This record gives sequence, structure tokens and C-alpha cells, in this order.
Amino acid sequence: MRHALAPDPGLRFSSPLEYARTLRTAQEATLAGSPDPAFPPSLLESWRRSLALGINPERHSPVHLHEVSEARSLGAGHRLASVVPALSQMLADESAAGRHLLIVTDHQGEVLWRVGSGSALRQADSLEFVEGADWSESGIGTNAISEALVTGGPAQLFSAEHLVRTHHDWACTAAPIRDPFSGEIVGVLDVSGPIDTVTPDSLRMVRCGVRLAEELLRSAGPTAAAGPRAAVGLSRPGTASTLVLRLLGDKPTAELDGGRGVPITLRRAEILALLASRTQGWSAEELAYQLHGEDGATATIRTEMHRIRAVLGAVVEPNPYRFAAGVRVVSDADVVAGHLRAGRLGEALAAYPARLLNRSTNLTVELMRDELNEAVAASVRSSGDAEVISRWCASDMGSGDIAAAAALARLTGPGDARFQLVRARMERIDRELRA
Repeated sequence: MRHALAPDPGLRFSSPLEYARTLRTAQEATLAGSPDPAFPPSLLESWRRSLALGINPERHSPVHLHEVSEARSLGAGHRLASVVPALSQMLADESAAGRHLLIVTDHQGEVLWRVGSGSALRQADSLEFVEGADWSESGIGTNAISEALVTGGPAQLFSAEHLVRTHHDWACTAAPIRDPFSGEIVGVLDVSGPIDTVTPDSLRMVRCGVRLAEELLRSAGPTAAAGPRAAVGLSRPGTASTLVLRLLGDKPTAELDGGRGVPITLRRAEILALLASRTQGWSAEELAYQLHGEDGATATIRTEMHRIRAVLGAVVEPNPYRFAAGVRVVSDADVVAGHLRAGRLGEALAAYPARLLNRSTNLTVELMRDELNEAVAASVRSSGDAEVISRWCASDMGSGDIAAAAALARLTGPGDARFQLVRARMERIDRELRA
């Protein structure tokens, strides 16, 4: 992408501060409804897409897909890990006087590596330009990394060509790195710094860095992993995918098409549980209310959905939010309910080790949790099977079920050790409640 207001690259940086002021004035007019004809349509389209995604030019709030430590762990297992040292040697400046940053992202724009001086890193910290941050359009709005991902080619943005105004003191040059065997984008190489650090040679150097990275990937040979999501251990859902949600207990995970279980946060697990609870889907407004009450904001829901897609792929479709067609969803809570419906009480108990998202305090999730627990409890109590009732009363979920304990007493009598164990536990619980 060529700078909108400086068609001659040789003159672009002769007065960067004056050029930046011109760009800022032009952006203000454009966003106010008077598009400056000097801005190319592609840049204006990127701004419109970013605004539609909820990016606020006045507020700096980038999406963070992972914590910094998590992103660094992902980077260590990524294909590009082997080329970053060579790119750093070629393009980075870690000396005390260094002012620009070398950035490498994954194929979706998540920052996995940053290399630069201490002062440059601190400047980037102030923008949350850190490992785990999403520098795609939906994460932070128009920037060179997002443009490289959208166009598939090199991009260079200067000052107010960035949508978010806290970035107007920066210039960024980026280009996609492609798998030399499949042609797929596996990441983005970016060099960013204050506006007076960029030169007409910056774009040429980034292109050279990309060629070096792709040649190193070629020398390493084709990877056995399939597709760019291999670094996270999940495949991208296709026409017939299975998403397994493990929501019972306090460590929710998700598995896609037999991949390894990936931990998910409690909030995202609550969203996935709500999506799994009804087929017609939820609007952003409904989800915001269900999760946050009257103070809920749809922008928060869009951010969480973006994070879910970053981890699991395109399993959720918007308007309304629901699981995509062709994605079969199986939760461990549904497995328990299925056993109950089929009359397989023993299998239901075996598949029910803990309550649904037992650390969630969300009202809707609590109702779902209580509904499943009572369904199991009622089935146990009406079974007339002393062994099944004893197992239930010995579990965390049934330990306070007085009706089940009474049913066990009727079936066994005072001389049965199972009854004595249950009675002792019930008496302990009663003492704790009175204390």
C-alpha cells in the first residue's frame, strides 16, 4: 500500500512531522463525513470495516487473544520460530539507541514475537503492542499488519493512515510470510517505530526479510502439520466437524475433530454453554444481557467471539451467534442428559463427575447447572437401587441430598454400612450449617 498523501516515495519522509499533521487533518475530515480524495478507496474501506467491527478511533483497546506467557509458548511451537533469529539479526536493533521494533505475528495477526531495544519495547507496551495482542482489523483496526493480511501483499502505513489515533505517532511496514510449498500465509513480518525512524528503504528491507524467511522454510522442508492452526493443536472446522466441550467441573476445555483439549476461560465457557443450550442462537444484545445484565455491552461479546474463533476456528457464525452449520457440538453435560433420557442411570452417574461450570456465578448458567443436577438426583431417588443411591450420596453433587439419604435408609436400614456412611456425612454437613 502506498501512502495516500505522498505519491512520491522519495519525498515521503523529507518532513515526516509535517506530513503526519496533514494526514491527521485529512483523517478527521474523512471520519466526519467528508472523505479526502487523496486517501485511496482501499484504505477507506479498511476504516469502514474496522468501524463496523466496533473499533473506536478515539479509544485504544486492542483485543488480547492470549496472555503474554501463553503467546510466547505458542510462538515456541510455531513454524516461524526457526526463522525469527535470522530475521532479528537482519532487521532488529536491540542496542540502547534502537528505536524501531521487529514484530512477527501468526497467520491471523496475533503478535508472537517482539524484538527491539528496551525503550522501543516500553513504547510498544504503552500501546499494548505485546505478545498475544491481535493486530488484525477486528483486533485494533487498520494498520500495516492487518492490511498485509487483507491484501496478501506488502503494506506501509504512516501516522494517521492508522485508524486508531494513539498510533498516529508511528509508521509501520509489513508483509506476509507464505509457506513456500502451499502458498498459505503463515505469518506477517512487521517493522514499526516512531514516524521519523522509517525510511524509503524500510519496505525493501521488509521484503528482503520475507524472502529470507520463506527460503529458510523451504530449506526446512514441508511440515507434517496440516495448516496454520497446527501451532494451537486444532484443525479448522469444515463441512463435518465435531466440537467437544468439557464443561463439568472447574477446568473447561474444547476439542475440535479429535485435537488436543485446549483450556478455555470461564467467560468463554459460559458463552459456549449458552450457545449449546439452544439452536436458534443469540443476538449480541441477548448474550450481553445474559452475561453482564443491564450493563452488558455488545462490543464485549464481539471481542469474546473473536477470541473464541482465534482459538477454535470458525465454529461460531454471527447474526445471530450460533454454532456454524456442519459443526456437531457434543458437551459432557449433554452426554449425562442423554444417558438419563435413555434410562442408563449408571452411565449417567459415571459421566457426571462434577457440576456444570461449578465456579460460574452467572444466573443463567446456575439455572442450567441446577436443572442438570436435579435431573440426576430425581432419577437416582426414584431408582429404588440402594447401590446407585449410595454412590450418589457419596458424591459432591449428592452429598446434601436429604431425600436421597432418606430413600437409602428405607432401602437398607440402620445395620447397613452404606447407610451409616451416608448418615455420618449428613450429620457432619448439618453441624457445619449450624456453626
